Amino acid sequence: MPEHRAREHHRNRVQDTLREEISVIIDGELSDPRIGSATCTEVTLEPGGKSGHAYIQVVGDEAEEQSTLEGLVAARGYIRSQLLLRLGVRHLPEISFHIDSSEKINARMDSLLTRMKKRSARRANSAAGAPRT
Repeated sequence: MPEHRAREHHRNRVQDTLREEISVIIDGELSDPRIGSATCTEVTLEPGGKSGHAYIQVVGDEAEEQSTLEGLVAARGYIRSQLLLRLGVRHLPEISFHIDSSEKINARMDSLLTRMKKRSARRANSAAGAPRT
């Protein structure tokens, strides 16, 4: 059991380090005009550590998200070479990039919940003021 926890801790540290380094590279080192204002929000590694997924949050609309994703895919080789240099490792998982839409989903859910609360309050107010038969 302790060995399992140690492996899990190592995996989490690697994921966090990759997330931080990818964010730094995206923020200051890529000059592709397709890449807008973006940050890496999460990196997940597959069991075995041969591949992983980097989730990118983009400020902008869907067109900007798509453009940024295309730019990141085009820069994948550069990003990979920089990660190898910075981390000082011989093996690095193959990273695929994905748009992180969790913030938009959360904002939409908050909006829907707010609307439901307002609607419920209006119904309660109208029911309280309505004459009973």
